[in-house]
Amino acid sequence: MHRLTFLLRPQWVALFIVVAAFAYLCFTVLAPWQLGKNTKTSRENSQISHSLQAEPVPVTTLLPQQDSAAPDSQWQRVTATGHYLPEAEVLVRLRVVDGEPAFEVLTPFAVDGGPTVLVNRGFITPVDGNKVPQYAAAPTGQVTITARLRDPEARLPGKEPFRGDDGAQQVYSINPEQIASLTGVDLTGSYLQLVADQPGGLGEISLPHLDAGPFLSYGIQWIAFGIVAPLGLGYFVYAELQQRRRERAAAQASSEEPARELTTEEKIADRYGKRR
Repeated sequence: MHRLTFLLRPQWVALFIVVAAFAYLCFTVLAPWQLGKNTKTSRENSQISHSLQAEPVPVTTLLPQQDSAAPDSQWQRVTATGHYLPEAEVLVRLRVVDGEPAFEVLTPFAVDGGPTVLVNRGFITPVDGNKVPQYAAAPTGQVTITARLRDPEARLPGKEPFRGDDGAQQVYSINPEQIASLTGVDLTGSYLQLVADQPGGLGEISLPHLDAGPFLSYGIQWIAFGIVAPLGLGYFVYAELQQRRRERAAAQASSEEPARELTTEEKIADRYGKRR
């Protein structure tokens, strides 16, 4: 065991700690992060594919009550009859649609005999970089709309709602709970995104592309890194032991002339191979 005492030197201890921490992060943080994104993307792609084939259903079948949400039915097309509540309209800023900056217009919609849902009417293009343009108001009176169910977005930390110079209430994410607290209008947990050619519709927001992305391969790569790092450390320990054996053998074989002290560069070359 005394031959392994060199592993207690500070530089070796530090190397063990770094490798252990890196492997731990690979298996517990980095790989699960990428694999989780792959699972989410695959789930969303499956929901979109299903929604393209499924017929629209009344929104009250999926959101029957005011506190309802339908996370397992995202992108499902639904129909709703009722009226808009334009006095509680909100704009979402800093959006990107087809690669261009945009605002998205959110207007609560009171469903006849059902809950009040938040409806994303579509996007509008800013003027002068970041100013709200003139856009069509939501229709008054009873209308019937077709839209897609969407899951709420998370609130962005440090990004608080505010009123612009034109008086429009602006937010940074589509979070019905936050918007309900701003407007005083109770909203369901899921919201609706209008499809094309609907009453109150603005610029249509297209469906995401059905692309699985690189997340699965990235997750596998982090797992591989977590395995390779300890193996690499093991190789360095083995190389160090082999070199120390050679040095002891050379010292014992030389009884007349002491072995020449190797330079640092020669030691590294003996342990890990010479540069080519």
